[in-house]
Amino acid sequence: MRSTILSQNGTYLGLLAANTILGAAMPMLIILGGLAGLMLAPSTAFATLPASLQMLAGLLAAAPFSLIMGRYGRKIGFAIGGLCLLAGGALGMWGLISGSFILLCLAHLALGAALACFQYFRFAAAETVSTAWQPVAISLMLTSGLIAAFVGPQMFIMTKDALAPVPLAGGYAALVGVALVGLVPLALIRLPAPPKTAPQTLRQRIAALTVLRQRPVRLAVGLGAVSQGIMVFLMVPTPLAMIGCGFGDALAGDVIRWHVVAMFAPSFFTGFLIKKFGAHPIAMIGLGFLAVSSLVALSGLTSGHFYGSLIILGIGWNFSFISATTLLAHAVPEAEKALVQGANDTMIALVSTLCAFVAGAIIAGFGWAVLAGVSLVLLCVAGAVFVVDMRATV
Repeated sequence: MRSTILSQNGTYLGLLAANTILGAAMPMLIILGGLAGLMLAPSTAFATLPASLQMLAGLLAAAPFSLIMGRYGRKIGFAIGGLCLLAGGALGMWGLISGSFILLCLAHLALGAALACFQYFRFAAAETVSTAWQPVAISLMLTSGLIAAFVGPQMFIMTKDALAPVPLAGGYAALVGVALVGLVPLALIRLPAPPKTAPQTLRQRIAALTVLRQRPVRLAVGLGAVSQGIMVFLMVPTPLAMIGCGFGDALAGDVIRWHVVAMFAPSFFTGFLIKKFGAHPIAMIGLGFLAVSSLVALSGLTSGHFYGSLIILGIGWNFSFISATTLLAHAVPEAEKALVQGANDTMIALVSTLCAFVAGAIIAGFGWAVLAGVSLVLLCVAGAVFVVDMRATV
């Protein structure tokens, strides 16, 4: 492959196609989880249980999927993830048809595992190109999220009543179709085989995790966790805050839509910026955007403030998260990638889960302004730590 032209890399394009198709499931599940849970839950207190289990499954599945890919290859791992999506869609469909809340919960466990698996497409992309082009490959891979932001909700609208008179069952059936179509590009490409290493005992694997203490690795993992955590911290309670300020559901949904667009649209050029200026400066710019987002949120409660804060939040996440992924790809030796990438995504999922729960408690007890203030303080502390680590690393 001539590394100067990504479009000449058929393997990369196959990964991009698979990620784009399979990624359409994520926005559909944001809509389906809560609505289906409300339909089948024995009481409203359990309505969010399917979505919560989905998040928990993602947390628990991140490391095992990375280890599977490290031993058997990315292709096998992504195929298992696709099958989890297929099984989750089928279980969700049958759960709605039969009126079984238990089946719905099992469906979202499988779906959460699938979404955790698909996060590794960004690392697989980096492995198909030369080191110099890795930030571009990672960045462009994340553009699939922009397509998913538009395709997923439209697919939900088109399919939700396909199995009438059972509402929403068609949406879960569509996930089965997404899985089947998404597996086709994977079947047509050849991915690099994982390095052959001797099987490790549990003690050896735990000992290998000491690589996380190395400053470049620690910096990359911390940056990814902070950028994802702050994004979740401000994004999740935004609809509640807007409704509490008297805005309607439609406006709150539109704010989230443009936030998602801002998260992924910069991916068309973020990788080139990292390639030209380096990951560390772009990471700091990303953290700066996240801080500005908090300041905008603090400055008022108009619709313009919510739009501005969430759009800037998306851009900041994009810069800092892609920089973190690039730094990790460069910092970890080949033999330790599976273990460290699994630990990285587990840490990101854990921080995201904690931030989602804490944000809900803060918005309910103290309000939007306090939430924005807390995020700003956290970013100032994280930024100071990263500046110190970056100076020692560069």
